[in-house]
Amino acid sequence: MIDGHIHLENGPLSLDYLNLFIDEAIKNNLSEIQILDHTHRFKEFTSIYEKVKNSSELQEKWLKTKIKDSLVDYLELIELAKQQNYPIKVKFGLEVCYTSENEELIKDILKDYKFDFLVGAVHSVFGYLYDMEKFSKELLWDKYDVNTIYKEYYSEIIKLMESKIFTQVAHPDTIKLFNIYPTYDLNETYNKIADLAIKNDIFVENNFGCYYRYNHKDPGLSNEFKKILLDKGVKIMLASDAHNPIDVGKHFDLWT
Repeated sequence: MIDGHIHLENGPLSLDYLNLFIDEAIKNNLSEIQILDHTHRFKEFTSIYEKVKNSSELQEKWLKTKIKDSLVDYLELIELAKQQNYPIKVKFGLEVCYTSENEELIKDILKDYKFDFLVGAVHSVFGYLYDMEKFSKELLWDKYDVNTIYKEYYSEIIKLMESKIFTQVAHPDTIKLFNIYPTYDLNETYNKIADLAIKNDIFVENNFGCYYRYNHKDPGLSNEFKKILLDKGVKIMLASDAHNPIDVGKHFDLWT
């Protein structure tokens, strides 16, 4: 079994810290893990966050706490890790914060690097982060129509999948995290995502992070979304979204 979404961002880019995650994966009988960090950790990607930064002082302050390393440091860790003889497979990539307006910029930055995989994620709508408990409701959810937010979010998810940049799409329905839902039927959107995943050979995550970090009722994908993906034969990647070693493989027993 694979855990396809594990972050090191709460600790240093060191072999000792990485080994804590690997030890937990071994303990949980995983055969493979995918290590990634958000691009907002790395200074090389600062330019893709200009709109998020300029949209709100709260977001600007938050970003300043996140950008702390260089990709050079991450690549050095990857080289060290590849010299180890781990009993499980360990892959390394990035979770890229995608917006269609930054697509060419993202491609330009990534062209100089080689990773095992690249995960695309949409974390903002109209320049506002949608998943921050401290300020997203004030900046986004209380300001825009819910249907408009959902349509923009899924428009970006579809463009992400059409971009040919990514091997995996992160938490595709985490926009529901605050239990705020649109009034229109999402099945047409889910079917389009499923068809794109097949066409472009992209993994779609069942990400448990929304379940245990935001106390959402769904252990990952909604039942409707999950059924459409499985019925069409889409490749599903189980993803703990672990930010701490103890969360590696968390709630995988709920996948059926």
